[in-house]
Amino acid sequence: MDAYLLDWANLLLRWLHVIVAIAWIGSSFYFVFLDSSLTPPVDEKLRQEGATGELWAVHGGGFYHPVKYAVSPPVLPPHLHWFYWESYATWLSGFALFLVSYLWSPSVYLMDPRVFDWQAHSSQWAAVAAALSFLVVFWLLYDGICRVVARTHGIGGKGDAIVGALVAVLVAFAAWLACQLFAGRAAFLLIGAMIATTMSANVAHWIIPGQRKVVAALKAGLPVDPIHGQRGKQRSVHNTYFTLPVLFAMLSNHYSFTYTHAWNWLFLIAIMAAGAAIRQFFVLRHGYKLGRNAHPWPYALGGVLVLLALIVWLRPAPVASTPASSVPLTVPTLTEVQAVLAQRCVMCHGDALQSKGLRFDRPDDVRQHAALIHQQAVVTRQMPMNNATGMTEEERALLARWFQAGAQAR
Repeated sequence: MDAYLLDWANLLLRWLHVIVAIAWIGSSFYFVFLDSSLTPPVDEKLRQEGATGELWAVHGGGFYHPVKYAVSPPVLPPHLHWFYWESYATWLSGFALFLVSYLWSPSVYLMDPRVFDWQAHSSQWAAVAAALSFLVVFWLLYDGICRVVARTHGIGGKGDAIVGALVAVLVAFAAWLACQLFAGRAAFLLIGAMIATTMSANVAHWIIPGQRKVVAALKAGLPVDPIHGQRGKQRSVHNTYFTLPVLFAMLSNHYSFTYTHAWNWLFLIAIMAAGAAIRQFFVLRHGYKLGRNAHPWPYALGGVLVLLALIVWLRPAPVASTPASSVPLTVPTLTEVQAVLAQRCVMCHGDALQSKGLRFDRPDDVRQHAALIHQQAVVTRQMPMNNATGMTEEERALLARWFQAGAQAR
């Protein structure tokens, strides 16, 4: 019953997380598009009121005319729509999902003794504390970089370039370190959670507080300090470049060929860089249409070339042919295969617990899922998870011979 309820919690949290993440990313992408597509107001009255940009759009059978006031509108409207619960709900649901999926059973999902033996050095709870520290320490270092560079070089121009370079180095180091401490699957997800935490912290600690200060000044009849808008804009831009890397990290756990590679940390850095470059293309293409900048095709080309290089790099190595042995290998019987599965797999895929809806304690189910067993235990070696049950090379070879012989019962 506990496993059943845990599966329901995982399902509902994942569903919620995807829904609110779509809302947050969708609104973020829309406002980046809006800012990049605004043109100077044509109406003289709007210009006199302090409007800095406008856009005409058609959607859903109607016409829309958003107008931007970079500092403050002439009159504060009675109702303002705030965009922050999308961010908070995404982080809260994501953290709860991380807790249920990884931190609840760290010895199974978070730790891999082949990468780092936490049990030998300390304990599984030290691994949990280390994982959580990634979320906190990265935010503190990132925020410190933004603060220090803003004081010395200002916001925008050279200052933004310096921040971008330093944050890229910080992300790369964090990716390397996570892959040295945790199971590859968990390391990738942890880096995504780390960056997503920073994105939500930008909203909670800079973007929304700055907007509240502007509104408070307007209500009090005081002049508005433009620095609040500049800081909020900077953090919002950072968030849009973080988005595609985070989405990849969240999806990667479904594709074991990415995080099981010997150089998984380098792969993660490269694909995140490709995502950021492709996002830059979509950000700048709006300005190109208005003649503000050159065509951003080099960013898209660079990102695609990195992806193609990764596809070539991770291609399966050809299987070397070996001389035939004088003693032919016997084809394992289904009984022998079930003996291996009973020892290594049935604890998670049996009558008591049917993870992912799979059972390997019944002959018909084993035959039905023969290809999946071969793929997960032999080809990708993803299962058992982090080899927690200690499946041996001989046992994997036995499963391989059984499958290659047609997975027939004998």
